[in-house]
Amino acid sequence: MLGTFENVFKIPELRKRVLFTLALLVVYRIGGHVPTPGIDAQALGEFFKTMRGSLFGLYDMFVGGAFQKATIFSLGIMPYISASIIIQLLGAVVPYFQKLQKEGEEGRRKITQYTRYGTVLIAAMQALGTSVYLESIQPSLGRYVVPNPGMGFKLLTMITFTCGTIFIMWLGEQITERGIGNGISLIIMVGIIARFPNAVVDEVKMFFLGQRNFFVEVFVIALLVVVIAAVVLVTRAQRKIPVQYAKRVIGRRMYGGQSTHIPLSVNTAGIIPIIFAQSIITAPLTLSTFLPNNEFMQSFSLWLRPGAALYSVSYALLIVFFAYFYTAIVFNPVDLADNMRKYGGFIPGIRPGKRTSEYIDRILTRITLPGAIFFALIAILPDFMRAGMNVQFYFGGTGLLIVVGVALDTLQQIESHLLMRHYDGFMKKGKIKGRM
Repeated sequence: MLGTFENVFKIPELRKRVLFTLALLVVYRIGGHVPTPGIDAQALGEFFKTMRGSLFGLYDMFVGGAFQKATIFSLGIMPYISASIIIQLLGAVVPYFQKLQKEGEEGRRKITQYTRYGTVLIAAMQALGTSVYLESIQPSLGRYVVPNPGMGFKLLTMITFTCGTIFIMWLGEQITERGIGNGISLIIMVGIIARFPNAVVDEVKMFFLGQRNFFVEVFVIALLVVVIAAVVLVTRAQRKIPVQYAKRVIGRRMYGGQSTHIPLSVNTAGIIPIIFAQSIITAPLTLSTFLPNNEFMQSFSLWLRPGAALYSVSYALLIVFFAYFYTAIVFNPVDLADNMRKYGGFIPGIRPGKRTSEYIDRILTRITLPGAIFFALIAILPDFMRAGMNVQFYFGGTGLLIVVGVALDTLQQIESHLLMRHYDGFMKKGKIKGRM
């Protein structure tokens, strides 16, 4: 493994890409500590201690703690993610966006442009809403979160947060184009990993203070390794459908005749179902903070607090539902069957056209269920670990799935660069497979 890392820096182009990526990620982390003017960070930090299970706590996890510190990168890259998801959903229902998706490079360029416009709009709206909410927070420790509220503070916060999001979006695009890996995904992963050292330090302190049993600590570490291995296995799991292409004579040449396969991923939707489900399940708790005098909302939020039975069951069911919902949006068996028939491809034993699309859809429906159930269990695992063993760090859940998925993607790209230049990759046996 050490020799492989040495090989990475022997290739000039790959070395430049890796160092460029690391440099921009350092810039992102530095910006995550630059405070926004007009906000009392200490009072805001005290307030966020009571918001860990809410939508604000989820948002803060994706931006690496920048939200609770009210830095210039408080909104992170999430407005860009939201805009991308909206454009993707529009592509399934709006004919104009469907046409753009089929126009190749020119269509992708226009979709990227619309995504950027949507990012600016969403970031500005979120920044305005955040500034209004910060002004409405009740005093903590006798200090207001916003000492000098007013239109000036709102305007300054909107400009600061929106520009911060645009700059992060630019960093992500630069990493994707001139660095290694997907820039947006790496930025999210770095924000999540940034919270791990403090969590590990807290665990070590609890162990030396006698608050954690030695055997419990060993069990937690062993379970962490097993869970990571299981996430890697399921993330890479595929069902391969054999496809045969008929021989065709065009002019004096013969085309086709080869055998290939369609790789259907067990986790086609990725982490999107977990993000959607967690946003919905934490909405009542977030709403209850705006209605402190409403008894019904306060009681309802208690039922849906992390760790409650209703919360776990509802969260798991929502993940399964959104896994099927988002898979149906991003994967169209009818288009796949039509393209196969157009180029003379067929599945052995299955008639081309409608029968093929029904066959692919049936297989996709079957393999999505175990994958969705597995990721639902991983998502609710942190609540059981905190309740049963008082584990403080974010064990499992959305953070672990993002870190593992992005790390595998990045390693796969580095592996491709190494093998292309006849160097040994990270895995001597069985190279890392590309994700679909």
